[in-house]
Amino acid sequence: MKAVLGRLRHTYRRLRLGTRLALGLGVLSLVVFAVVGWSLTTYMRDYLENQLGYQLKVVQTVQAKDAEANGTVRQKPYWGWFTAVYDVSGTSAKLRRPADIPHDTRPLAALAEAMAHSDKELMRTVTIDGEGVYRIRACEIEPGVVLVSAAPMAEIENTIDHLVAVQVIAFGLALLALVVFGRKMLRRGLRPLSDMAHTAHGITSHDLTESAARLPLRADGRDGGPEVEELRSAFNTMLEHIDDSLAVRAAAEQRLRRFVADASHELRTPLMSVRGYADLFQYAAANAPGERDKHLARLRAEAARMGVLLDDLLLLARLDAAEVETPLRPVETDLVELVEQAADAFRASHPDHPLALTPGPAQLKLRLDPQRIRQVLDNLLTNAAVHTPTGTAVSVGVSVADGRALVRVADAGPGIPSDDRERVFDRFYRVDKARSRDRGGSGLGLAVAGSLVRAHGGTIELADEPGATVFTVALPLGHASLTKP
Repeated sequence: MKAVLGRLRHTYRRLRLGTRLALGLGVLSLVVFAVVGWSLTTYMRDYLENQLGYQLKVVQTVQAKDAEANGTVRQKPYWGWFTAVYDVSGTSAKLRRPADIPHDTRPLAALAEAMAHSDKELMRTVTIDGEGVYRIRACEIEPGVVLVSAAPMAEIENTIDHLVAVQVIAFGLALLALVVFGRKMLRRGLRPLSDMAHTAHGITSHDLTESAARLPLRADGRDGGPEVEELRSAFNTMLEHIDDSLAVRAAAEQRLRRFVADASHELRTPLMSVRGYADLFQYAAANAPGERDKHLARLRAEAARMGVLLDDLLLLARLDAAEVETPLRPVETDLVELVEQAADAFRASHPDHPLALTPGPAQLKLRLDPQRIRQVLDNLLTNAAVHTPTGTAVSVGVSVADGRALVRVADAGPGIPSDDRERVFDRFYRVDKARSRDRGGSGLGLAVAGSLVRAHGGTIELADEPGATVFTVALPLGHASLTKP
């Protein structure tokens, strides 16, 4: 579960990073548009100003010849252009016979005065009152005489304004298309996440309180790319894990209900017997010496039976709680000798079932609880005697294989039906559906045997052999001491 949630968090962080990256790309696009627009506008302005400056230079070449011949320029080359000739030999610039000048001549005079102290041509962009922005150029046509020409920049400004307008419109449309397309792609990419959210809402509305509750919902689809596919897989894996957990919980609740019902059934019978025999003592007939001893013997038998049942239930509860140190007292024990003791006890108590010892090692010392393993062997052998007809052969033997000590208890009886083999180790389960107590006991023998073997770190299995019942107990050898026969 933690691994699935970790994958979900990792995928979510990657998706969130992708969303932030998309937003960052949008902001970066705006910055790129702004930089490109500013660079293009600046380049175009410089280009047009340089072209206008070159045009001023060509015009002034012709105007300089006219000024040398006539002392001033008589005609202006274009409409809106201004030309003036200044005498800068004195302390200030003096205008020579003006032909075509604006009302505000200060920018022209200032450039002429600056030209008097410069050894190269000067060009500036100035604002002339009442006329607008002009590009002015000054050149010396003879010592102390400066020609100043001014060209309007209105057309350049109009061109730049149109260029800016076109850029704003083009970049705005591009940004709008980027936003619309990006939003569409983002919605398409997040649609699987929306589907998963819808699935999650469906799960929250699903009733999980019932013992057999299942989650039929899953996140389907193949859209969204590898990140979303990874998230979808993690999401479905988590749902499968939750579904399995619910199934395990349902099975555990059913086992608990069955366990409580079976335990109540098993305890009710001896309790009712004890109550019945106790009630008999209220009558005079039951107080006769013979009857009293008979009833007391029955009371003791029912109490002993109930005590055995409670001891088995307590042992199972302690083993389930992993309190292995208290119920188990492991010591170094010869497993072969323990099996032989169980075989001798079986022969004495069940002479109508011939028992054979399978050849094996002469000695096999393991660290185990001899009382509990003997209880396991007695349960398996008694189970073979109780559930088989008189005269059925029983065999038991010890062997070593794959680093484990194996104890095999087999009988040649009719075997266990296939439908019951998976539940023979369940508590209070009996193959005999009539639940008679003279055959099958309380149904805890194999459950106790399985729990004790697992507490020793071993396993107990029922072999699937037709016409026979074979139980195999496997115990880890550890530092076992093995003596061959």
